[in-house]
Amino acid sequence: MKKQVLSLLAFSLLISFTACKKESGSANNNDSEIAAHSDDQSQFSTELDVIANEGNLAIESSSTFSGRFQSLQSVICDANVVFDVNSNPRTITITYDGSNCLGTRTRTGSIVISMGQDVQWKNAGAAINVSFQNLKITRTSDNKSVFINGTQTHTNVSGGLLINLPTLNSITHSTTSDGLSLTFNNGTQRVWQVAKQRVFTYNNGVVITATGTHTEGNTTNIAEWGTNRFGNAFTTVVTSPLILRQDCNFRLTSGVVKHSTNAFAATATFGLDVNGNPASCPGTGNYYYKLVWTVPNGNSRSVILSY
Repeated sequence: MKKQVLSLLAFSLLISFTACKKESGSANNNDSEIAAHSDDQSQFSTELDVIANEGNLAIESSSTFSGRFQSLQSVICDANVVFDVNSNPRTITITYDGSNCLGTRTRTGSIVISMGQDVQWKNAGAAINVSFQNLKITRTSDNKSVFINGTQTHTNVSGGLLINLPTLNSITHSTTSDGLSLTFNNGTQRVWQVAKQRVFTYNNGVVITATGTHTEGNTTNIAEWGTNRFGNAFTTVVTSPLILRQDCNFRLTSGVVKHSTNAFAATATFGLDVNGNPASCPGTGNYYYKLVWTVPNGNSRSVILSY
């Protein structure tokens, strides 16, 4: 059972959780910005979740970092992993050099995971720093790329290791960043901030529930915020938790996010069929999400897109 959790968590790294293709032909500038920003946020959030899972696998594959008594072999198709257990802080360097197993993305650059010598990841409150170093991620379906630099902090809020998840009620991780530098495929450079919580439970496999944890004024549950590629300040709020399930190939099966700027507000609802109705698990088939926004004349627009 424990090996199944880690091996299937490794398989989840092959799945693009929320990456999607956008339709062209927007009717006005707001429509174009809404579509582009929604896609930017989806790609960014998806890739950070994948990297967080890869970090978990790398840490739990080393007894020195995790504090457990047996090592497991981690699997990251497009990277070389180097452990330095003697430095302080100890480091895990993941250098990316090609395509993932399914061929849906290519990556170059590296991340460096740093952990103090006196820290064991299994303990409640254990924290690591993840440094993004010229990490370029390119989506092969449309050759869209993003560069990421900067640092995040991941905290094992509850304590516990994912290898032991079937015997635990839950494991809670948090992710924060005061600023990640993004360079989009059109050369635009922006800074985005992150505040997320991911709760791991076990129900016929691993279930990951993701929410936002930042508050600005009266707005709560913010997961990402900053300035989008168009120069407008934005917030992305998780209005209904994002649920990923192992028994559905670690697909995003439900959840709602709201993107807001001074110019627009758009809501994306995930886990739908092609008609916009809640879907059962489609396996390797398509899920859809519905993007809804209001145009200046007060009418609403919507589009259903696959992911």
